[in-house]
Amino acid sequence: MTDLFETIRRVLVPIHKEGYPFIAIGIVLTVLAGTFVQFLGWIFFLLTLWVCYFFRDPERVVPVGDGLVISPADGRVNLISTVVPPAELDLPSEPMLRISVFMNVFDCHVNRLPVAGTIGQIHYTPGLFLNAELDKASEDNERNGLVVETICNGETVRVGVVQIAGLVARRIVDWVKAGETLAVGDRFGLIRFGSRVDVYLPAGTRVLVGLGQKAVAGETVLADLRGTGPVRQFRRV
Repeated sequence: MTDLFETIRRVLVPIHKEGYPFIAIGIVLTVLAGTFVQFLGWIFFLLTLWVCYFFRDPERVVPVGDGLVISPADGRVNLISTVVPPAELDLPSEPMLRISVFMNVFDCHVNRLPVAGTIGQIHYTPGLFLNAELDKASEDNERNGLVVETICNGETVRVGVVQIAGLVARRIVDWVKAGETLAVGDRFGLIRFGSRVDVYLPAGTRVLVGLGQKAVAGETVLADLRGTGPVRQFRRV
């Protein structure tokens, strides 16, 4: 019986408290709609189940090691490029490695810190709600950027992390403050409902993922700040 309860506990993923108001609204609408039109009641019931699924907040097993950069989001690696970071991050105005992870409405949307360190600054920028998969979304869309000061090879390295709203996403939520020190994989925010997270890394960082690869927040290693290790090759099958 103990094994059965443990199995059930692992299947029932916790729901983040940010989802509670939406779930409550869904339950109320389900009851009201079902009272008058049973078919509509079932529709709202299924939507409420989807909201529960959307706000899931599973535990993750985080790789820990000097220089490792962990994915801040669940989703698909849709951009790997070298670009000048957004001016509001106050990073050097020179090309940096950018790795973008796109989250669709079925991905877990709790965001996790890609490196351990101290939050140097946080900057919110209002903007548009274009498709978050587009390259120009990094400059045109509503976004929230933060800089993490981490230690690699005994030196301080500044890593930029930008949450970008998308077509459906209309709300970026953060619960960290400048000056806080967090561990790699710690939760720092989420985006409702479908969006993207960009990570800006110093030139010379070794990329360890491929375009189109599925990333898991807090678990998938995106890159190595030390620039060491073999170059990884990828192919679609």
